[in-house]
Amino acid sequence: MEEDEPELAAGLEAALELAPAVQAAIEQVFPSQDPLDRADFNAVEYINTLFPTEQSLANIDEVVNKIRLKIRRLDDNIRTVVRGQTNVGQDGRQALEEAQKAIQQLFGKIKDIKDKAEKSEQMVKEITRDIKQLDHAKRHLTTSITTLNHLHMLAGGVDSLEAMTRRRQYGEVANLLQGVVNVLEHFNKYMGIPQIRQLSERVKAAQNELGQQILADFEEAFPSQGTKRPGGPSNVLRDACLVANVLDPRIKQEIIKKFIKQHLSEYLVLFQENQDVAWLDKIDRRYAWIKRQLVDYEEKYGRMFPQEWCMTERIAVEFCHVTRTELSKIMRTRAKEIEVKLLLFAIQRTTNFEGLLAKRFSGCTLADGTAKKPEVPPPSTNPFLEDETGTETDEIVIEKSDTDKPKKPKAPDNPFHGIVSKCFEPHLYVYIESQDKNLSELIDRFVADFKAQGPPKPNVDEGGAVLPSCADLFVYYKKCMVQCSQLSTGEPMIALTTIFQKYLREYAWKILSGNLPKTTSSSGGLTITSLLKEKEGSEVAKFTLEELCLICSILSTAEYCLATTQQLEEKLKEKVDASLVERINLTGEMDTFSIVISNSIQLLVQDLDAACDPALTAMSKMQWQNVEHVGDQSPYVTSVILHIKQNVPIIRDNLASTRKYFTQFCIKFANSFIPKFINHLFKCKPISMVGAEQLLLDTHSLKMVLLDLPSIGSQVVRKAPASYTKIVVKGMTRAEMILKVVMAPHEPPVVFVDNYIKLLADCSTDTFQKILDMKGLKRSEQSSMLDLFRQRLPAPPSGAENAGSLSLSAPTPEQESSRIRKLEKLIKKRL
Repeated sequence: MEEDEPELAAGLEAALELAPAVQAAIEQVFPSQDPLDRADFNAVEYINTLFPTEQSLANIDEVVNKIRLKIRRLDDNIRTVVRGQTNVGQDGRQALEEAQKAIQQLFGKIKDIKDKAEKSEQMVKEITRDIKQLDHAKRHLTTSITTLNHLHMLAGGVDSLEAMTRRRQYGEVANLLQGVVNVLEHFNKYMGIPQIRQLSERVKAAQNELGQQILADFEEAFPSQGTKRPGGPSNVLRDACLVANVLDPRIKQEIIKKFIKQHLSEYLVLFQENQDVAWLDKIDRRYAWIKRQLVDYEEKYGRMFPQEWCMTERIAVEFCHVTRTELSKIMRTRAKEIEVKLLLFAIQRTTNFEGLLAKRFSGCTLADGTAKKPEVPPPSTNPFLEDETGTETDEIVIEKSDTDKPKKPKAPDNPFHGIVSKCFEPHLYVYIESQDKNLSELIDRFVADFKAQGPPKPNVDEGGAVLPSCADLFVYYKKCMVQCSQLSTGEPMIALTTIFQKYLREYAWKILSGNLPKTTSSSGGLTITSLLKEKEGSEVAKFTLEELCLICSILSTAEYCLATTQQLEEKLKEKVDASLVERINLTGEMDTFSIVISNSIQLLVQDLDAACDPALTAMSKMQWQNVEHVGDQSPYVTSVILHIKQNVPIIRDNLASTRKYFTQFCIKFANSFIPKFINHLFKCKPISMVGAEQLLLDTHSLKMVLLDLPSIGSQVVRKAPASYTKIVVKGMTRAEMILKVVMAPHEPPVVFVDNYIKLLADCSTDTFQKILDMKGLKRSEQSSMLDLFRQRLPAPPSGAENAGSLSLSAPTPEQESSRIRKLEKLIKKRL
């Protein structure tokens, strides 16, 4: 029995291998923590768990007995379950038969219910059939009664309408006619019936008769011939207007046309072309006449016409059309008599009248598109955005603070703009030619005033003086632009823009560039001896204080003109028609003012640079090989610093309002002075070790002064711009490195060449040759040095650039002599 147990266990184990899904379901239904119930049961691990040590084998018999007891219990349970399942098959078949019988019974009951539902539906249809017939009969009866009622109303209304028309009872006719027309609309689908068609024809005949009768009444009340008018409006005519609202719109238009024509007939007689009052100098009388007529109309006929007819506005609009036609005709006939003042007078009075119409009327009757409504421009910081309805002498003030002020809201568009003044557009060439002449005289006056009054006084407190003529010029420009935009936004604006461009350029060249001081050559015979004898107050040839202030003033004025010209261009584009915007371009004029600014900065740089030239020349002529000891900074450094302290504060104070251009001045001066200083360094040859130390001390002093140049002599110390500081540090560091290379011993040559390449990163043999000349080497030594230099040059150009970038921050090499370190300590101690 014990021998068969392993085979039996193996067979049972093989039979009990279940699918993972089945095993998971069993674990969910019968959860168990017993290791024997696990799907991955391992007998060896289980035995090792029961007998972890050799001593635990002493209980093996007890464990085996427990397992056998558990096996017997499981066998009993299995046997009981198997026996209990013997009768399950028979019970299942019996339950299936019972379910089939129940389904058959249920199906029979459902069929009975369906048959009863069909019978109920049939009964409901029979019941509702009669109800639907009753509903249709009721609806048809209601429609018939309503139609008969409408027919009765229509027949009675037509009879009453014909009777009231004969008696001219327009008040009753107005209400009745509208009702008859509304009722007749219900019979549009019954027009095939002769009686209905006959009633419709009677209504149309009554409407035609009313129209002819009302027109005849108005013709009788307001005859076309003659200007005599009745004493006051008639109630019959007032009611007739109400009837006209219901009739064909052509009747209303005919009434309006005849009344306005009769109302303006006197105007055509009074202001005929051959009358004196018809000319432009008496144009006010035309507008005064229509104002009186409108007041007279309101008093006499204001209540006769319905308010929605807007008769007052219609009279004014027709007056404008007639006036424009008459003015165009008379101006073509007498074109040679038109002068600028007369034309502007007529235009001003006309635009004022158009503005008055815009305040009084809404423009709802301008159906012909006469009123021009330009697009609303986007918000802008343009200082020209001022109240243009004010006087023509408003000044344009361009200040930085203007952009912070709230702008005045733009006045609403005038729908009547150009309704009369459009007739002046063909004659605007007179105005354009006049403005050309006036601007020419204005520029000439500016030139004469500048020569008579001289340059402006220094205005340090306000950051430099702007020439007052530029503000006057742009004030005049604004006046012309406003006037021209009131006349036309088409080609005349383009012609005026061309004139603006012409005199902007003339102002730039005649007033600004023409008055820039001329440069003079500085004295070149200055030596170190003369520098030593030069007193603190003496100066070399350079611009005077007034000339410096003038240059700064012209620079500030050019900046003002540049900004204002840009704003003028934006404003012109807003004023002109959208189709002509691309033709307005003041870029060339703005470039002209930019050139004036650049030339002014260049003059300031050249003046200061030329003032420093004698000092640099004296530096290059000193005997640097004979310097025996390092002292304070050299006289030429003191001279350079003196000129910087004299010029820069004046320029800074006069350019306080244009800080960016002062920064440009500093940058341009550094870019000019530092290369020139380095070139003069190369001319200092030969140089002894002590001389090089003195030059290095002088170079460091100049470097500190240049770094402080933007705020030199100022009570408020500001940090110099990073762009300027970078230029000074880079340039002066190169000068210091040149002197350090000169101070370095040239023996051994390889170390000297490597040191040069590391400090200067300059692959040019010319620069290396200049260094050798400064050291005072003989030609034979220089030749061998140059050959060695060419051999030691790095091959890739990128390596040379990297070496150059590192050389600016490289510390003193170990090969540098102790004298260089001693000199650095001396510089730190004295500064």
